Amino acid sequence: MTTNPVPAIAVHHLRKTYGTRAAVEDVSFTVRPGTVVGLLGPNGAGKTTTMRLLLGLASPDSGRALVTGQQYAALGSPARTVGAALDAAGLHPGRTARQHLRIAAAMAGIPEGRVSVVLDETGLATAADRRIGGYSLGMRQRVALAAALLGDPRVLVLDEPANGLDPAGMRWLRNRLRAFADAGGAVLLSSHVLAEVDHIADEAVVIAHGRVAAAGTLADLTAANGGDLEEFYLELTAESAEVR
Repeated sequence: MTTNPVPAIAVHHLRKTYGTRAAVEDVSFTVRPGTVVGLLGPNGAGKTTTMRLLLGLASPDSGRALVTGQQYAALGSPARTVGAALDAAGLHPGRTARQHLRIAAAMAGIPEGRVSVVLDETGLATAADRRIGGYSLGMRQRVALAAALLGDPRVLVLDEPANGLDPAGMRWLRNRLRAFADAGGAVLLSSHVLAEVDHIADEAVVIAHGRVAAAGTLADLTAANGGDLEEFYLELTAESAEVR
């Protein structure tokens, strides 16, 4: 008998409040190796809070968030296990991409040689010595993804990685993440670009009002809507009723 592998990501009954507001309430889901899972939901639904709890950037009031069976703080070399990109807009504008990645590599104990590798992988090699302040949002997204890939991790956690990408950039991102998962990696990504999620994701977790409203394979979730992810999402989150 074969045993099930440890999930790449396992979120168990997470709860986090800020003042009197519950940002997430009893959130549970898993991400298996070899899959891309889209974390979907309206603004303020709790997606970013869930990712921050997973990455140890905030502490839950209750519940657990595990990466390869451990809490983030317990990982021996976090950057070699999980790569994260949560805020491409927060990159230091006065640094070049190469400088940013060298600093990130040094802080994580990653050989500097990885910097050139990820610059090539993300298509930034020719722009690596320009200041980030002159980059488009799409290029900043590539820098953030390059930093996430520095440790050659097996898990990626990405918050709105398609923001600012042109169609060619979106195709590049789709192919890059699909190849990452097909090689055994696991990807958790939040996105409002439902068409891209439909193209790339194997499964989806939909959060509304801080709770998991639905989770499963895209095929199962959208079966009643003829495979239309957008229609399923709008019905589930009732966003269509808010349009004026």
